[in-house]
Amino acid sequence: MPNPTNAVSASRGTPRIDVHAHFLPDFYSAALHEAGLSAPDGIRALPEWNEVEALKVMDALNVSTAMLSISSPGVHFGDDAKARELARRVNIEGSRLVAAHPGRFGHFASLPLPDVEGAVAEAIYALDELGADGVVLESNAHGIYLGDPRLAPLYAELDKRHAVIFIHPTTPACSCCARLAANYPQPLMEFIFDTTRSVADMVLSGTLEDFPDLRVIVPHAGAALSVLADRIELLLPALADAPARGRPSLREAMKRLHFDLAGVPVPHLLSALTQVADPSRVHYGSDYPFTPEAACHALAERIEKTPLLDDARRQGIWRDNALSLFPRLQTVSVSDI
Repeated sequence: MPNPTNAVSASRGTPRIDVHAHFLPDFYSAALHEAGLSAPDGIRALPEWNEVEALKVMDALNVSTAMLSISSPGVHFGDDAKARELARRVNIEGSRLVAAHPGRFGHFASLPLPDVEGAVAEAIYALDELGADGVVLESNAHGIYLGDPRLAPLYAELDKRHAVIFIHPTTPACSCCARLAANYPQPLMEFIFDTTRSVADMVLSGTLEDFPDLRVIVPHAGAALSVLADRIELLLPALADAPARGRPSLREAMKRLHFDLAGVPVPHLLSALTQVADPSRVHYGSDYPFTPEAACHALAERIEKTPLLDDARRQGIWRDNALSLFPRLQTVSVSDI
């Protein structure tokens, strides 16, 4: 008989797959406190998290499977050795959660960037030994943005495995204004700007062309990419160092990238995204527990009711698109969850 904490009612519509969900094991929260990061990125405090409560929230949101990741600021707080140790520990914990609750959780492995050598080793271990569903990369790793050529050895290993990369925003590498940084938590605006900056760099640097088998999820409905794509394309010829082959097209990349709908993208940002993205590559994301449960319900209701989506696209966002991205979930029967 199914465990009641592992039950999702199919009577409430399509059971959902959440590609943007976080976990905070006690030892990870303790490591943040020890590093002086108990309120990272200017937020008031870390949210509480445990697997039993997470399953209850998932049931209330009609989420069958949540793909768990460590949020900003990741696992590297200045010391390579400690970062490697913490990455290994959270990845083993992620693997435990997946095994302990079959079908309910997936896991994106954390990597100790900017330690590229350590990140390569951990990616190989997490994907090949632990069976992670992909990796999570912050929008920058202590100033290394996603188009940086120093990341090529990591991308090469991920490309070999057709790996999913889930991008998560973090605080920009430098502050443009101390007053703004002091008054406005980074998730308010800077997370969106840093995601936009980093993914644009990833595209324009040719990373997606050099490593064509990477599958990349951009959070928060693509940040500002959908509304800036035309401007970026317009100004590309003005770049003095434009390669002879020409810069890759951001417009074309928007058809290749995947996007989650965490945050508050409905209706305005979703309207822009639907004009540039492949509808089969748009996914549901809650951002729980950094987004409180009540706000998660409000977002889900907006997705359910928006006239911007027809029933087929909504079905894709709730579940079908993620099943294509994570084929292992196709073998999990909703009745068994």
